[in-house]
Amino acid sequence: MTLRVVLLLLFVSLSAGCVLSGDFNPMKTSKGRDEAREAYVQLGLGYLQQGMTERAKVPLKKALELDESDADANAALALVFQAEMEPELADQHYRKALAARPSDARILNNYGSFLFEEKRYKDAYQRFEQAAADTLYPERSRVFENLGMTAAMLGERDLARQHLEKALRLNRQQPRALLEMAELSFEDRHYVPARDYYDRFSLLSEQNARSLLLGVRLATVFEDRDKAASYGLQLKRLYPGTPEYQQYLSEQ
Repeated sequence: MTLRVVLLLLFVSLSAGCVLSGDFNPMKTSKGRDEAREAYVQLGLGYLQQGMTERAKVPLKKALELDESDADANAALALVFQAEMEPELADQHYRKALAARPSDARILNNYGSFLFEEKRYKDAYQRFEQAAADTLYPERSRVFENLGMTAAMLGERDLARQHLEKALRLNRQQPRALLEMAELSFEDRHYVPARDYYDRFSLLSEQNARSLLLGVRLATVFEDRDKAASYGLQLKRLYPGTPEYQQYLSEQ
């Protein structure tokens, strides 16, 4: 199925409606406009998922022409501008989306993630808190993960740990939360739980520069020279220009 399938099916149904009903035009009804707007938003998101941000704007613009205050269209356009590194425009459309639907946990979480990227950690934390208030939001575990990551950036280590533990109670299989908990535990010299969190992370995710450095440190603590050397070689081969690799060299 192509990205145009949703609109194609919609327009076929609209055309059929005209044939069956003479001069009747579904676009003149609120139901018809709602269906068209939803289809435009889905098409725009489809383009965005494939990295075609410029194409994504075309159907999203049409959706906003049908209703400029539509929360889904504005939220989708915010994601487009976020991907294009246009923070002012992204912020503008996130705010428009929340003006129409202020308690939408998905939009709040996405906006919080955008603010986190912009290093606006206090603002991000506030949005994540609002998203977490929706106890039926199916991605609530990720909201608490985001709260934990943000609290850590704000220097609130105990609060970060509380949020991350909550995230893992809601969903044990969250690599970011597991790695963050492993890091916090290691820094507190709680090496056994740090290794447990790290091992669980390793089963769920590919290694990155940060995790490899932590792997070296943990292996060194537990006197596993072969594992420490293996992690070090991976860090050198995969991430030679990173601050983590430079830190690794300084610790040898």
